[in-house]
Amino acid sequence: MELRVLRYFLTVAREQSFTKAAEQLHITQPTLSRQLAALEEELETTLFRRGGHNITLTDDGILLKRRALEITDLEDKIFEEFKGDCELVDGTVTVGCGEFAAVETLAEICKGFKEKYPMVQIVIHTATADTVYEMINKGVVDIGLFMEPVDTEGMDYIRLSGSDHWVVGMRPDDPLAANEYITKADLLDKPVILPERQNVQSEIANWFGKDFSKLNVAFTSNLGTNAGVMAAYGLGYPVSIEGAAKYWRDDVLVQRRLYPEITSNTVIAWRRNIPYSQAVNKFIKEINAFGA
Repeated sequence: MELRVLRYFLTVAREQSFTKAAEQLHITQPTLSRQLAALEEELETTLFRRGGHNITLTDDGILLKRRALEITDLEDKIFEEFKGDCELVDGTVTVGCGEFAAVETLAEICKGFKEKYPMVQIVIHTATADTVYEMINKGVVDIGLFMEPVDTEGMDYIRLSGSDHWVVGMRPDDPLAANEYITKADLLDKPVILPERQNVQSEIANWFGKDFSKLNVAFTSNLGTNAGVMAAYGLGYPVSIEGAAKYWRDDVLVQRRLYPEITSNTVIAWRRNIPYSQAVNKFIKEINAFGA
């Protein structure tokens, strides 16, 4: 299996057409078809559903697309890391994070870094902590922001100052919006939306205590934005950290803190004893200087 053929496959998957993909790749359609037919034969599976004017991926095709993206991302990072040895610092730093208030601290770090190294591109992947953790271990993401609790074994990290407060989101015309705080009693007869991560749910369960089993969990959501959309339609009350939701328009969604108060800290972490590109090493230096 060649990387070139994987890139051919990804182009066809994106364009949903052999003809358009061949034009993008500057090769003939018969050549492209032969290459991907050989790939299907090598993998002993069917990657495409061919019918009508467009093609779609089979389940095996979807799986290969996911793996091919990981492989090609790593190839790109290898070239960037070796290219970064020149005097002028360029390349890419990839950061994975959730929707935390601490992203504002990340923005401050990025601002100082970009002033020193304007040629470096910073790529931000927004995902759950579990996904970011997996991407760091695969080498696809360089730096991760994690809300505690998180396993930091094998990582260097700093704890960012300030805490994220846990809140409940709701429409501004909801009766609970008149409250200064939200208590357990306020939520027991309401449909709630909880974070998907199990260890985060455990934090919420500890706050609710024995009443946790009485909750009507209408949805779970891996990120807060879509949970906020459900809340805006009156479908539930997302229990989450304040995070990015404070940037919502307050005529669409408002937040009220939980009482008794519950908070979470955030760490910014990277794998220990890993050879990084010059750009990533400079970014880690910026992080350590910020946390000093």
